[in-house]
Amino acid sequence: MEEITYDKTYRKHTLIRVLGITSLTILILAGVAGASPFAYITNYESNNISVIDTAINKVTATVDVGDHPAGVAVSPDGKKAYVVNAGSNTVSVIDTAKNKVIDTVKVGTYPQEIAVSPDGKKAYVTNSGGDSTNFTGTVSVIDTATNAVAATINTGNNSLEVAFSPDGTKAYVMNSNIYHDSTATILIIDTTTSDVTTTVHVGDIPRGVAVSPDGKKVYVAIQFPGPDSLTGAVNIIDTATNKVTATVPVGKAPGGIEVTPDGTKVYVVNYASHTVSIIDTTTNKVTDTVNVGKYPIEVAFGNFVDSNMTGQSTSGNESSKNNSTPGLYYLKV
Repeated sequence: MEEITYDKTYRKHTLIRVLGITSLTILILAGVAGASPFAYITNYESNNISVIDTAINKVTATVDVGDHPAGVAVSPDGKKAYVVNAGSNTVSVIDTAKNKVIDTVKVGTYPQEIAVSPDGKKAYVTNSGGDSTNFTGTVSVIDTATNAVAATINTGNNSLEVAFSPDGTKAYVMNSNIYHDSTATILIIDTTTSDVTTTVHVGDIPRGVAVSPDGKKVYVAIQFPGPDSLTGAVNIIDTATNKVTATVPVGKAPGGIEVTPDGTKVYVVNYASHTVSIIDTTTNKVTDTVNVGKYPIEVAFGNFVDSNMTGQSTSGNESSKNNSTPGLYYLKV
């Protein structure tokens, strides 16, 4: 029953990612007054979010939001969390200091994902517009100066997510074989030329992708790592060789995935297990499992900009080296 519910929800939950402004210089924010970053988990059926203190891997708060929360993003200063409520057609704005909803914003029909601009002044929300989805397998590049589509890149069937390298020069597009009509892959795009340069084969039905802060690893959450496996796993890709070098078992139906800003841990949301798995990036082993709400979908960290939201650089000099047009990258459905 869980697998059927999971598949139905994910066909509706289109997992569109609004992504990076690659030519801007973004400083990774370390936190406020020495506070540890918090992980914000959207619980689709519980209609709330779980707040995990990443220093102790414990749920320290639960915040009620709207119906069927899906995407989540945190402002660059860490002061606000934005939660997309797919069933309410709203976005809940949370004060992260108080863990309370301070505002609710109406958006389009069946919203899915959200990202906040690096200056914190704008939030971009994707709206699927209905219950059915048609994955066309393209990535559109939007010039944020004009809000016009600057390029469209063909990527294949069921392109569900994309993450950037820290310097913004590479985009990793996840093509999922959710309908068993194609092969699951990660496509690597050169963001300067908008060309697909490499294809990496991964496990069955990938659901999430994230890049390490140093750009050396790509982590892919996959639902079925093998024909006899009842639980999910994370494939780890070495970006130097573009090969899968390790597979880490996690919970059932993993989806949302992020790497901590120091690169030491990976947080993986397990939809059908109602948990979050924490992977040690040195040993590639799960060191902790945190129980959260019912059918969790996404994870976002507070007090820094994550790799699935924007291309990052940590030096003011680097921005002058990147001559690409500022743009939002998103998956077209």
